[in-house]
Amino acid sequence: MDTDRAPATDPLDARVEFLTPDIRADLLERWNEPQRRYHNETHLRAVLHAVDRLEDEGEAFDGTAVRLAAWFHCAVFDPAASENSEASALVAERLLDPAAPVEEVARLVRLMGGHRVEPGDLNGEVLSDADLAVLGSDPETYDTYTQDVRHEFAHVPGEKFVAGRRAALEGLVERRSVYLTTAARDAWEKQAHANLNRELGLIKAGQVG
Repeated sequence: MDTDRAPATDPLDARVEFLTPDIRADLLERWNEPQRRYHNETHLRAVLHAVDRLEDEGEAFDGTAVRLAAWFHCAVFDPAASENSEASALVAERLLDPAAPVEEVARLVRLMGGHRVEPGDLNGEVLSDADLAVLGSDPETYDTYTQDVRHEFAHVPGEKFVAGRRAALEGLVERRSVYLTTAARDAWEKQAHANLNRELGLIKAGQVG
């Protein structure tokens, strides 16, 4: 764990080893690009906050690697591209000091492309759960998330977007659990299922497009 992390009200202000001022500034500029509506600084802040919460709840993981991966996981975001996670991992490999856990950070960033986390991958489990924490948020926050995602993918025709969204939601609902860590399941699982099933109901009723 990152035992040298200074407490901060805003998780963006917390010290993370190897996240230099120049790298931080570069990444924040990326997170605030105009094409982003959901995958922006607000999302980064939410993911870091979720990582902090999972750590506070006793989940064991490499805090430095996971927090660096959180900062880099959408360093590149082109809504029309399919290789954003790979491109973001390459940014991490290019910018981070060789003394940093570069290989692990890049691996975790690549995992976020499909949230394909192998059992026992503690770092991957925590980052995946933190990235999906929004699914277990209150209904108003969840609805804002869905609207922002649709805005980012406005170039995708309605019928195609709805089909893809439905498949993704059904895949999440059919999983044994949305979340991989005990702390995340305890905190967000019930509300996540309520949100996902509500959105699925709207899609099936033809009220989403």
